[in-house]
Amino acid sequence: MQKLGRIPNSKNLDVNNCALSAADVTELASLLPFLPELEELSLSWNGCVGGTLKALTVHLHHVNLLKVLRLNNCRLTAEDVISLGEASEIVSQLEVLDLSWNSNIGGKLSLLTKKLQKVCKLKLLKITDCNLTAKDGESLAEILNVIPNLEVLDLSINKHIGCSMKVIAQDLKNVPGLKELNLHMCGLKQDSLQGLDTALQHLAELRKLDLSCNKEIGGGFKDFAAHLASLKNLEVLDLHQCCVTEEDMTILSQVIPLLSSLQEVNLSSNKNVGVSYDPLLARLRFLPKLKSVAVSNCGLGEESFSLLAEAALHLPELEILDLSWNKCVGGNLKLLLGALKLATEIQVLRLSSCNLVAEDLVLLTLLTQDGHLARLQKLDLSYNNSISDEGWAMFCQGLTMFKELSELDVSLRPSSHRACGKWFSELLAALTELPALAELGLQRWGLSELQRRQLESFNQDNRRNISFYC
Repeated sequence: MQKLGRIPNSKNLDVNNCALSAADVTELASLLPFLPELEELSLSWNGCVGGTLKALTVHLHHVNLLKVLRLNNCRLTAEDVISLGEASEIVSQLEVLDLSWNSNIGGKLSLLTKKLQKVCKLKLLKITDCNLTAKDGESLAEILNVIPNLEVLDLSINKHIGCSMKVIAQDLKNVPGLKELNLHMCGLKQDSLQGLDTALQHLAELRKLDLSCNKEIGGGFKDFAAHLASLKNLEVLDLHQCCVTEEDMTILSQVIPLLSSLQEVNLSSNKNVGVSYDPLLARLRFLPKLKSVAVSNCGLGEESFSLLAEAALHLPELEILDLSWNKCVGGNLKLLLGALKLATEIQVLRLSSCNLVAEDLVLLTLLTQDGHLARLQKLDLSYNNSISDEGWAMFCQGLTMFKELSELDVSLRPSSHRACGKWFSELLAALTELPALAELGLQRWGLSELQRRQLESFNQDNRRNISFYC
């Protein structure tokens, strides 16, 4: 462990991202008989582990208290999957298994699942981006009845597994304690939603549901939404980039406000529904526990933005607000003034590509001078080319009030290039009084040679470690 630069720990053997060789894996395997109390083992991000796992698994009987096994991005082979399946009978206490980012697992999941014949204690199963096939989906469905304690199932970025989602959904009733279901970018279609809708009746404990980046489920929410309303414990709902239709949005506007425990909602990149957003945005006021609202790139109009701003007055716990890529915000940020004054918990504000003008930045600085936005940590003002140099100067003069700010982005659009005006000196002066700032985006601003030298020497002169992205 000292050779790998890690601190030895009898309960946690963490060698992720250590550039392990096959010989290193064999050497680590020889340690296991001397670690009877081992509970966590992570070999993630070591590509050479692939093809060598058997050298390790044959010793797993020495660590029968093992609860966590992480093997993501290890280039696992079919032989490794077989070895893992055989070892699963030995590590009976295993609760966490992460096999993500092993593309060679695709088509071979049954080599593992057929070994899970008896009830096991798995609580978390992650198989993200493993090139899973429809056949793998069927294998996964078969094991759901032997892992009744499952709480987290992450199948995201497996574009071909959507074909077997109906089969998987039928067996989700066997994991009634499921708290998180991640189906991001799984190639779901409308009929996939029809299979999931009945499964939701058995998932009363569900806290997070991610259906994002499944563009073919648009238009399929009619029956699904009725069962969605039964998820009284749901805290996170992610539907970004789902090609939601106007009919879907009308239905969701009636259902989402009934999810009384909801803390995060993401509807970003569903930009073809127009004014259909209005009823939902207005009814967000009925969800006082909301901490995160993301409606980036939704084609909001001024009326929609006004309704959202009014609803935000009733969201006292709001921490994250993402309005990026909605042009209606520019010149109208004042509509959000009341909500930003009341949002004492807000930590992230994203206003990228919103056509902001100098007046909007003045509003932000006035808010900070009055003691508001005191907890703001991330502020994204990128791609707002319409802000004048005078606007940037006024903003930088008031920037020192953002004492907890850790990330700030004022980059220009990729197609742009603009000389950095006199406001740069105001920015440089403000940086010395922002103790938490760690990242500053200044991409596509044309810095003079002197300005570049000032940035290069800033960290050394002020004993700071800010990452400048220019």
